[in-house]
Amino acid sequence: MFDLNQFSLKDKIAIVTGGGRGIGQAIAFGLAKAGAKVVITSRKINDLEATAQEIKAAGGEALPLQSHLGKYEEIQKMINAVLEKYKRIDILVNNAGASPAMASVLDSDERLWDTIMNLNLKGVY
Repeated sequence: MFDLNQFSLKDKIAIVTGGGRGIGQAIAFGLAKAGAKVVITSRKINDLEATAQEIKAAGGEALPLQSHLGKYEEIQKMINAVLEKYKRIDILVNNAGASPAMASVLDSDERLWDTIMNLNLKGVY
């Protein structure tokens, strides 16, 4: 098992996209346990708030910020909120992504393709 005592992120500012559930949530828990102040973001505020409460209950610091990473103006708003509160960003985990269930690419259309590309490619930008 990995020893977090050798991996201190004390007072580092970390953003985890897709941090409200799944892999992003697990990453957020690990970063907080290592001492980072964790900003979690996704479209689902209820998931974010529940995750933030769990991190805080374990003695960590978490800031839930609702944001749609496929929309540039929402990314800017989220980044500005982080910089206003913490003045810097030390760690960025680009975890959010989408892969809608489709039987075939023939089931897709341009709107769905644009949605996926905006999140999976532009969201990292």
